Amino acid sequence: QVQLVESGGGLVQAGGSLRLSCAASGFTFSNTFMTTAVGWFRLAPGKEREFVARVSGSGTIPNYADSVKGRFTISRDKAKNTVYLQMNSLKPEDTAVYYCGLYVRGSIFSSHGYNNWGQGTQVTVSS
Repeated sequence: QVQLVESGGGLVQAGGSLRLSCAASGFTFSNTFMTTAVGWFRLAPGKEREFVARVSGSGTIPNYADSVKGRFTISRDKAKNTVYLQMNSLKPEDTAVYYCGLYVRGSIFSSHGYNNWGQGTQVTVSS
């Protein structure tokens, strides 16, 4: 069974930082994972799943939502088979469950274009 696994969430005060990790399980899937674009989305109570960031398969092309530009950085470490989301200057409005997914097709900003979602990791930012 192939699956992405998110980790690194937690409770932090406004202005603080967290680093989320997205890893792939399964040898064959890991090879695909590290050559395919990966996206981070978040889901807050009462809201739809929202695009946060995406990194290309090569790791050289990042994309960000306007709401996180300048604060979040997405990257990938092929040696560790992991995609990271470094989140700085966190705000209470960043509170959500964060998910990573493997890009499949279509708009990079739509969650419908991704699959193999993990279980998510909770990020809570207190004011």
